[in-house]
Amino acid sequence: MHILVTGAAGMIGRKLTARLVKDGGLNGKPIERMTLSDVVAADKPAGFGGKTGISSGDLAAPGAAEKLVGDRPDVIFHLAGVVSGEAETDFDKGYHVNLDGTRALLEAIRAVGGGYKPKVVFTSSIAVFGAPFPQSIPDDFHLTPLTSYGTQKAISELLLADYTRRNILDGVGIRLPTICVRPGKPNKAASGFFSGIIREPLAGQEALLPVAETIRHTHASPRAAIGFLIHAASLTREQLGPRINLSMPGVSCTVGQQIDALRRIAGDKVAARIRHEPDALVASIVANWAERIDGTRARELGFKAEDKFDDIVRAHIEDELGGKIP
Repeated sequence: MHILVTGAAGMIGRKLTARLVKDGGLNGKPIERMTLSDVVAADKPAGFGGKTGISSGDLAAPGAAEKLVGDRPDVIFHLAGVVSGEAETDFDKGYHVNLDGTRALLEAIRAVGGGYKPKVVFTSSIAVFGAPFPQSIPDDFHLTPLTSYGTQKAISELLLADYTRRNILDGVGIRLPTICVRPGKPNKAASGFFSGIIREPLAGQEALLPVAETIRHTHASPRAAIGFLIHAASLTREQLGPRINLSMPGVSCTVGQQIDALRRIAGDKVAARIRHEPDALVASIVANWAERIDGTRARELGFKAEDKFDDIVRAHIEDELGGKIP
């Protein structure tokens, strides 16, 4: 089996690659080749005995996507994208990367022809939904995004569904909740503070909170996100039916409840490292996001996430801190 990962140098891309190497196979078939693509070169995965191709560059550039799919990868994990805050502040870059790159990839698959129909797993976002929201957002709630990022993801979902309907590829889109706690340094995502208020205090550093503690959102750990991707690749057209874009399950909680979970696990001293510093832009973006996602359909299809935010904090400590609080 040949697997292509776009956005392979990002956090999710690196963790997905590591999981694929560890498993050694996907859907019961051995992985013989991996192609890792991103705007910067991804690291060659340690311990992989098969062939690895590393590609760096702009996916939307002429010929770039055609080169990636020319060797007919069996499964494509399309993770490449500009995050929410950057897509909102840089209009042209957001559309170029998130939409033009996706369209280029889909068109490159179509151009191969000859019966080639890869499995394409696309990472979408709950940002495709827009207010006013019901108490809990069902899987088939109308797509009315209120950010450029959400709009780019919603258009890409429609493209994925149409190319799948026309048997050009076998697609599945997974709408990720906010992935928390993200390891490493903060990025430009508007949702970054959700991770920062846990990650930084656990690392002995101050964290800035730009919104009120009453803000509610839905979260899943990086560990759960990788599980979503792996499971999505196993789903058949018959299981999915015509609605191939799914909202993933997660933990819905307020910022205050996040902080309470941190305090329960790490103590008052760690939780006291969070400092309120309002940011009007971040607050305005987050205010238009869904608070509660009804992941019933995804759960029925076998997707799994944490049950409470305490589990998400513990997953970060286990996976990133060696199981110990510094």
